[in-house]
Amino acid sequence: MSTTVTRSAPSATVRRDADSRRRTRALALPEARWALAALVLFLAALPLDLLAAPVWTWGPLFAAAYVAGGWEPGWAGLKALRAGTLDVDVLMVVAAIGAAAVGQVLDGALLIVIFATSGALEALATARTADSVRGLLNLAPATAARLLDGGREETVPTDRLAVGDTVLVRPGERIGADGRVLDGAGEVDQATITGEPLPVAKGVGDEVFAGTLNGTGALRVRVERDPSDSVIARIVRMVEDASQTKAPTQLFIEKVEQRYSLGMVAATVALFALPLAFGAALQPTLLRAMTFMIVASPCAVVLATMPPLLSAIANAGRHGVLVKSAVVMERLGRIDAVALDKTGTLTEGTPRVTDVRPLAGRGLDEDALLRLAAGAEHASEHPLARAVTDAARARGLGVPPAAGFASAPGAGVTAAVEGRTVSVGSPARLLDASDSASDSGSAAVVAAELEDQGRTAVLVLVDGAPAGVLGIADRLRAEAAATVTALAALTGTGPTLVTGDNPRAAARLAAEAGITDVRAGLLPQDKVTAVREMQDAGRRVLVVGDGVNDAPALAAAHTGIAMGRAGSDLALETADAVVVRDELGTVPTVVGLSRTAHRLVVHNLVIAGVFITGLVVWDLVGHLPLPLGVAGHEGSTVIVGLNGLRLLADRAWQPAVGAGRPGLSRRGGGPGRHR
Repeated sequence: MSTTVTRSAPSATVRRDADSRRRTRALALPEARWALAALVLFLAALPLDLLAAPVWTWGPLFAAAYVAGGWEPGWAGLKALRAGTLDVDVLMVVAAIGAAAVGQVLDGALLIVIFATSGALEALATARTADSVRGLLNLAPATAARLLDGGREETVPTDRLAVGDTVLVRPGERIGADGRVLDGAGEVDQATITGEPLPVAKGVGDEVFAGTLNGTGALRVRVERDPSDSVIARIVRMVEDASQTKAPTQLFIEKVEQRYSLGMVAATVALFALPLAFGAALQPTLLRAMTFMIVASPCAVVLATMPPLLSAIANAGRHGVLVKSAVVMERLGRIDAVALDKTGTLTEGTPRVTDVRPLAGRGLDEDALLRLAAGAEHASEHPLARAVTDAARARGLGVPPAAGFASAPGAGVTAAVEGRTVSVGSPARLLDASDSASDSGSAAVVAAELEDQGRTAVLVLVDGAPAGVLGIADRLRAEAAATVTALAALTGTGPTLVTGDNPRAAARLAAEAGITDVRAGLLPQDKVTAVREMQDAGRRVLVVGDGVNDAPALAAAHTGIAMGRAGSDLALETADAVVVRDELGTVPTVVGLSRTAHRLVVHNLVIAGVFITGLVVWDLVGHLPLPLGVAGHEGSTVIVGLNGLRLLADRAWQPAVGAGRPGLSRRGGGPGRHR
């Protein structure tokens, strides 16, 4: 879901500063520093080794690379051994040392560098997600104005608020706690919680949420939930808890790695110890055991898996989709159900004027009505006002100056435009103030018709009488319907719409997009429940969203994709992939690319398995020369690597949704809310 705050494009200086801060945070991680040191040492030693320089020039550099990249996983592996666990980190270090022991120093150093780099990337991703989750709490203000007996006021930390306290929220302030309005009226931007694209009018008795922004009007709010149990706090807990639900898959992989590690170590020890027990010579026995260690090394399997996935990641990145890891790229191809957010995902996330309906007998055509409304709205900061003025400019109409501007929270604005008094706002509020009963009836009919179509109806009064009605809606993305069709074809079932918006607006937009399963009026925890219900039924769900309120569902899903242009920081960090260019049509394309990558992974694993099995059998039943073993092992690596690199080609990116596909409506269901 999208927030209604407009984000201006950052300057080049701001972007450079942000990039610099990210690099600084990355290098603050010890895993990143050690991996960088190992890489630099390896790159310094590599040309010297290839050019046959004296050993003393490159030997110490390779040794330092071993230490820099291998000491941390080695130490962690030793601690795991003390706990009775043998993991793949130890296996990698032992394989690297074994390679060095038989003269293959370069192979061992490369293995160390690859493993150290992988660990650093994992640590960085974990740290950034944790920072983003903690940063979500900053949405709620640090302090609140608590009202005391006698009308006195004190400023207190929001975590000290208690159920039953009354707080004063002034215009432009964020609400400090979940509660209910006791007095006052205003318009609250609660897109971070519900995803509604427009501020919602709040009055006495209405519920409000911590972290949402009060736009106009002062509110007195009675606290109804402890700050630790607010919706925002629960979102944080849900993101953390849902992220941990992926652990069973990781545990399964660790079990496989441990069994392979145990089997390989046991086989290597047996291959060395048993011949010695029967009187074999030490050096040829050691050479055979080390040859086995090299040819049985899982490096070939790892490289058989990674090139297709990494190539797919690079290809997707060139086309505006950031896939955060090879694991994510693999998971994308396995999804068989899709849940789509509405505002900012299926829609553009920006309200626009879709209908201009002048009333008969008022002497105004569409352009004149829109021009007067734009003049009155020009001084307003409300998103609906921006939609009206933008529509006037888009038609080439000048926005006339206004005088005596006044704004009433929840009702609308009034101003003198070209010598006439123009009011623009909620039909329910303004019709009561109308001077003409007959025109009021006509305006009410038009407003009801627009609202039945999922629009937000805005009434325009000129000199106290209804002059026309404007329909405003958040428009469907041009590629939305085609994307829905493509996703349905990929998964075998139509996507589900999950939104915090009202059922009428959601149903209208879903019909235009071709979605039949609609779940509306959902808070963040409700979205998580909907996703888990689908997954409990055996589905692997892909969630596509963009707002803070989508983050728990993105984390709970099998895979999550965030829309990047207007997406919240938490959604971007929580999601497994980000559509950087905000092109919804790339979602089915990247799913298709993932499935292609998976097929290449299977091919590569077969190739790697055949080579490893053949070389191991040769070493066990015959005499495999070490140079031939290394050549076979490295040769299989080159073959699977080149096979995986095929996905770097542009032709591997096959758009599932054509650009500018005809027949798509440009009108989307609006939020159905009056201001």
